[in-house]
Amino acid sequence: QVQLVESGGGLVQAGGSLRLSCAASGRTFSNYVMGWFRQAPGKEREFVAAISRSGGSTYLADSVEGRFTISRDTAKNMVYLQMNNLKAEDTAVYYCAADRSSLRTVLAGRPGIWGQGTQVTVSS
Repeated sequence: QVQLVESGGGLVQAGGSLRLSCAASGRTFSNYVMGWFRQAPGKEREFVAAISRSGGSTYLADSVEGRFTISRDTAKNMVYLQMNNLKAEDTAVYYCAADRSSLRTVLAGRPGIWGQGTQVTVSS
């Protein structure tokens, strides 16, 4: 199975942008539905975005629709989360996730593989 390593987090002012990257190891990356989740202090982990195996379908949480974009580069075994117009409420640890079974599993918040997370802090 793949292993996931996130990068790209940091401190940014409200209204700014960040791009998170997730590097996946292994040769079967294209078999996995990929997603991004986040967990803010004192809150439960929540779904942010997901992308199908082909990259042809993407899904975004209502709270980030119009501001975030998820994409994948199968040739590089990478998944990205472009975050624009960041708000203080976007502050959280962001996790990359993968699942081989179905998009439904990722959308339900139950992917089988998780990265270690990367901190995003948005200052107001």
